[in-house]
Amino acid sequence: MIKAEGGRRKAEEIRSPVTGHRSRLVAAAAFAAIAMAGCDYFGFTPVKDIVATPGQFDGKEVKIKGKAADPVQVLTLKTFSVKQDGAEITVSTDGALPSAGADVAVKGVVKSAVIVGGKSLGLHVKEAQRLK
Repeated sequence: MIKAEGGRRKAEEIRSPVTGHRSRLVAAAAFAAIAMAGCDYFGFTPVKDIVATPGQFDGKEVKIKGKAADPVQVLTLKTFSVKQDGAEITVSTDGALPSAGADVAVKGVVKSAVIVGGKSLGLHVKEAQRLK
């Protein structure tokens, strides 16, 4: 708002109720974005993408989810498969093995023994954290 004082014009700050709500909305959205970034239930990589292009994921941390299958323990080596939308990948773990058919979510690093011509031998995810 502009006010005339003594022949001079002076700008006066106006507090709008809309501006106050807008700044609270922006703050709430920023808080939600930060909170979701720290949440481990977003940003999953489709298993079929890892299997189709293992070279792009080798050595990278991914989050995958699906149904657990084929849990196996041989001495200290524990593995299970994660099946999702017709694709399957092996997960090696130091933790407890999930039951076959259980819903699982895993964060870990993609590993391959060898990648030849875009095909991976020994493709698996080394589990760092069980998310579900």
